[in-house]
Amino acid sequence: MKILLVEDNPELTQNVVNYLSTEGILCEVASNLFIAQDKILSFDYDCILLDLMLPDGNGLELLDMIKSQKINSNVLIISAKDSLNDKLDGLDKGADDYLPKPFHLSELLARLRAIFRRSKLGGFNEVIFNEITIEINQLLAKVNGQVFDLTKKEFDLLLFFITNKNRVLGKQAIAQHLWGDYTDDMANFDFVYQHVKNLRKKITAAGGKDYIRTVYGIGYKFDSLAP
Repeated sequence: MKILLVEDNPELTQNVVNYLSTEGILCEVASNLFIAQDKILSFDYDCILLDLMLPDGNGLELLDMIKSQKINSNVLIISAKDSLNDKLDGLDKGADDYLPKPFHLSELLARLRAIFRRSKLGGFNEVIFNEITIEINQLLAKVNGQVFDLTKKEFDLLLFFITNKNRVLGKQAIAQHLWGDYTDDMANFDFVYQHVKNLRKKITAAGGKDYIRTVYGIGYKFDSLAP
């Protein structure tokens, strides 16, 4: 899962980033509306954690932009403004959930996973595609019921492929999904090829079919119609 945290409190930001990273979630940050808008228009996120009280305006302005631009990211509002009107305004504008501050990090994680399940997985904790099963919370991947060993990046890549099956995914989009801001300093995306190669090899070695197709000059596609 890749998320964007829009929050101007440095201590809370660091705590959230550190905690979510231990749970295998890639978390990028934006400390104000301007930075957040630039990131949201440039990159894809599964969920946006949105504070309402920001140095350069109200977070609801960003929510309006997300909905008007038809950006396909879920939004979880996290704010000390916990009045009923603020909550209703956020939900009316299209937010998926509202978590008032202060909150326990474990509850934040549970809310994020619930939103991801509803929006991406039809409400389930498992993703099943033919002989491949992915158990999200346990970070396990199976072929024909048998667990096979994947690195964290390979696990994320497999989930990204399956939840976007039959779509062509560019190398840059894959890199941004797996590494986030760190890709800005990279000269090329050759490392994506190596991760795809390793994932393909591990799936077939475990007895699964090779569903990953190379789209030359662009990237890759997880082909559900593969023989």
